[in-house]
Amino acid sequence: MTNHSAAEQERSKKFEEQREQIRARHLKPADQRPPSSARGLHHTALISTDVEATVRFYQDILEFPLTELIENRDYPGSSHFFFDIGNSNLLAFFDFPGLDQGPYQEVLGGLHHLAISVEPSRWERLREKLIAAEVELAEHSGVSLYFRDPDGARIELIADPLGEMYGSHVL
Repeated sequence: MTNHSAAEQERSKKFEEQREQIRARHLKPADQRPPSSARGLHHTALISTDVEATVRFYQDILEFPLTELIENRDYPGSSHFFFDIGNSNLLAFFDFPGLDQGPYQEVLGGLHHLAISVEPSRWERLREKLIAAEVELAEHSGVSLYFRDPDGARIELIADPLGEMYGSHVL
């Protein structure tokens, strides 16, 4: 065993102990949890540098229908557009023409990835479409595909049902 491996094991053990303390203090059994105050996720908004490229990627490759394209009320000339990702949920985008937003970055408080559940048969079809479009993929556990959209945001397509992750109920 190398020192690096021992250090990783020690770090994992330390953080598992912290997770267990948080679970003990805050995680209630499902039958003891109050209902959420939220109705659901209305939309998640990302930034697009190219509306046309974003629409082609999300609608044509991922098969998320474009549902609306309007002007962003906060920035004249900017677009605010929406895709149907099922279950009455939307994925939205803004563009900010004329503003240099810089490249996508994962930062504290920012987006790490967006996981979208799809039926297993659709997952297979979308996997093939992403490969045909030469989108670089990372596949995990036979149910998750990770890739980046045209602006670098990390997206996960997961074949697990809503409320489940890798065979475990998380809801």
